[in-house]
Amino acid sequence: MGPWSRVRVAKCQMLVTCFFILLLGLSVATMVTLTYFGAHFAVIRRASLEKNPYQAVHQWAFSAGLSLVGLLTLGAVLSAAGTVREAQGLMAGGFLCFSLAFCAQVQLVFWRLHSPTQVEDAMLDTYDLVYEQAMKGTSHVGRQELAAIQDTFLCCGKRSPFSRLGSTEADLCQGQEAAREDCLQGIRSFLRIHQQVASSLTSISLALTVSALLLSSFLWFAIRSGCSLDRKGQYTLAPRACGRQPQEPSVFRRSQGGPAHCLRSEADAIGPRRYSGSLRWLQDNDAAPGPLSHHLPAHRALQGRSPGALSGCPARGLSG
Repeated sequence: MGPWSRVRVAKCQMLVTCFFILLLGLSVATMVTLTYFGAHFAVIRRASLEKNPYQAVHQWAFSAGLSLVGLLTLGAVLSAAGTVREAQGLMAGGFLCFSLAFCAQVQLVFWRLHSPTQVEDAMLDTYDLVYEQAMKGTSHVGRQELAAIQDTFLCCGKRSPFSRLGSTEADLCQGQEAAREDCLQGIRSFLRIHQQVASSLTSISLALTVSALLLSSFLWFAIRSGCSLDRKGQYTLAPRACGRQPQEPSVFRRSQGGPAHCLRSEADAIGPRRYSGSLRWLQDNDAAPGPLSHHLPAHRALQGRSPGALSGCPARGLSG
C-alpha cells in the first residue's frame, strides 16, 4: 500500500472515529444529565442535613462528566474539520483536546480502581442520616424526606444488625410497604447498574480516544509533509522557452494584427503584384482615426510618397 493510499485510509478512519466520538459524547451527556437531574440521585442530594456526604461527590461527578463531554465533542469537531480541510492548526487542536480527554479518563479509571465504593458509601451514609433523623422524630421534614427516598427506590427501612432504633422501625413499614426490599440493598442494586453503564462508556471512550490520538498525529505529520490527497492550492508553472513569446487568445491576436496583417500574409503567398493596390487601400483605412486637423496635413504628405512607404512594407516587395 502506497503512501497516498495510507493517507486516504487514515482520513476515512478519522472521520468514522469522530462520528462515533460524537455519539459517545451524546451518550455521556445524557448519562450526566440523568445523574444530576434524575429522581434517584436528586432525592438523596436534596436531603436537608447539616452536612450531606453525597452532595460533594455529586457535584464533582457532574463537573467531571461535563468537562469530558466538552473535550470529546470539541476534539471530534476540530479533527473532522482538520481532516476535510487538511489544516494543521485544526488537527493540532483536536489532538490537544483528545490528549486532555485521555488524561481525564485515565484519572477516572484510577479513581474507580482506588475508591470503587466511594459513591455508594456517600449515598448510604446520607440515607442513614436521614433515617436516624426521621426515627428520632426531631422534625416532620425528616419523615417526609425519608418517605420520598423510600418511594423513589421502592424500598422500606433497613435491616441492619447494628441498628439501635429497632423499637420504632415496625411503625415505619406497614401494609404493602412491608413487602418491599431493604433500602440499603435497593440503593446498592441501583448504583451497581449505574456503575456498569459508566464503566462501559469509559472503556469505549478510552478505546476511541486512543484511536483518535494515533490517527490525528499521523494525519498531522502527513499534512505537514505535503502528503495530501487533493493538493489544494498548489499549481506548477511550466518553464517558457528562451525568446518565445506567450501565445495569446485568438480574439486578441485578431484585434492586434487586424485585417491588414492577414491580407499582407496572403499577398506575400500569392504575389505582390496582384494585391498591391488593395493592400495599400486597406492599410490606409486600417489606421486609427484621429482629429480632423491632423488628417489634412497627413493626406497632403501621403500624396507625394511612394506605394511602398504607404503600405508599411519594403518598396521592393510591392513594386513590379
